Amino acid sequence: MLAQVSPWYAHAAQRLTTAPAHALTPPTRMEWSTRPGLGPGAEVLGRDLRGKRLLELGCGPGHNIAHLAQHHRARVTGVDLVGLQVQRARSHYGHIDGATFAAGHALHHLQVTGKSFEAIYSVFGAVGLVAPELLLAAASRRLVPGGVLAFSVPHPARAGRHPSTDDRPRQDYVTMPDRTRLPIPRWEFDAHRWAAHLSRTGLRITSAIELQHPRLDAWPTTLLITARKR
Repeated sequence: MLAQVSPWYAHAAQRLTTAPAHALTPPTRMEWSTRPGLGPGAEVLGRDLRGKRLLELGCGPGHNIAHLAQHHRARVTGVDLVGLQVQRARSHYGHIDGATFAAGHALHHLQVTGKSFEAIYSVFGAVGLVAPELLLAAASRRLVPGGVLAFSVPHPARAGRHPSTDDRPRQDYVTMPDRTRLPIPRWEFDAHRWAAHLSRTGLRITSAIELQHPRLDAWPTTLLITARKR
């Protein structure tokens, strides 16, 4: 029920209506931003990902999972709140060895899975949309010692906005394929506030990268955070 009242359910439904899912070739690069080719790629997660167990929180149509499984030979699980998104992902990339997709809430998945991971990541996914004190702690518990947590979120200063000055979420919007917008709550922290939250869960921030297209963006659009489990 939660998934079906989510704006992300409406987003996926519109996508399937306008462009029915079909098998795709995995992309040749992992993207952390909405601007293709901007910033780093899969190297954020580690130099050699062969055989490593990875988890994506909020996998959407599965493009990054397919890239990591096909081009880096990683074993990657993607979880998404919206079953329609998982349906899209399986239609696109269900034929890729090492790529697995599951429907469910990211926090619940972390709480019930018995697996540990070398890296957990989120690309405009669950991080920032689920209470950080809960999600980051659950992710930390599922990382092996030295494991990586990496996530990209909308930059808190995009379009002239300002980072949150407290730990509460504020209203943002998700743009539908038909260009309408639906409200969502989002935690919009700067790197210092993310670092403080990460530190409380046993994770040490190792990098914070602001992504901004030099010609198309007036402000940074994406904040990419990487942390490592102590």
